[in-house]
Amino acid sequence: MIGPSDFEFLQRFLKDKSGLALGDDKRYLLETRLDPVMKKASVASITQLVATLRERGSSPLAEAVIEAMTTNESLFFRDKRPFDQLAALILPELISRRPPGQPLRIWCAAASTGQEPYSIAMLLRDNERLLGGRRVEIVATDLSAEVIERAQEGVYTQFEVQRGLPVHYLLKCFNQEGQMWRINADIRAMVRFSRLNLLQSFAHLGQFDIVFCRNVLIYFDAATKTDVLGRIANLMARDGYLVLGGAESVLGLSSELVPGSQHGFYIRKN
Repeated sequence: MIGPSDFEFLQRFLKDKSGLALGDDKRYLLETRLDPVMKKASVASITQLVATLRERGSSPLAEAVIEAMTTNESLFFRDKRPFDQLAALILPELISRRPPGQPLRIWCAAASTGQEPYSIAMLLRDNERLLGGRRVEIVATDLSAEVIERAQEGVYTQFEVQRGLPVHYLLKCFNQEGQMWRINADIRAMVRFSRLNLLQSFAHLGQFDIVFCRNVLIYFDAATKTDVLGRIANLMARDGYLVLGGAESVLGLSSELVPGSQHGFYIRKN
């Protein structure tokens, strides 16, 4: 059982390091997810774990705690509708306003194990005629080093490719390797993965036409959401789009972003 002081420390630690706002009703979740971490590190108790984190705030153990507590749920073409809107409406609109040859830049800000950026890459490859020969840059980032490594490999289980991936994409864009499926090299080459903490500066990434930041803000408190949204807005092209998850919104959190004409898509306030 986690004592009050240990729980309060872990709440502060996770919020400071990852933005995760852990409610008081999440003690059981904390115990469940940290138990494998403690066993692997030969840490006997939560109290010992907290003492070690207090002593060495940045360490492999601290990274393991953060990775254990951050949710990395992902699937191909998750929620489907944003991808349909991207192909049918958003891409044609943006490309019509861009001079020929200007690259299109897309950022997936919580890429997890890669299903979202690879879904975008496959969609773009399937709709090359829309691009008019222009180059597309897909930047994919995540807090977790472990999931970024998995994403770069582009290897998925049968269960993972069955979750949301249309059969024609599986047949066209993947090769089977035993019980696993590896996404083709040409699709992998369309995505540049790197590790990034949204609590830290991401200005170095440059300007983007489209930013996908889906199903991550729900884990932040209001102040952190406002901060992250403000900095994302600064990276968006003046006519660019931010795509949030179905349960997320900018309302009451951002003075720079407003809902666009498509559900889940947000634009800069002009």
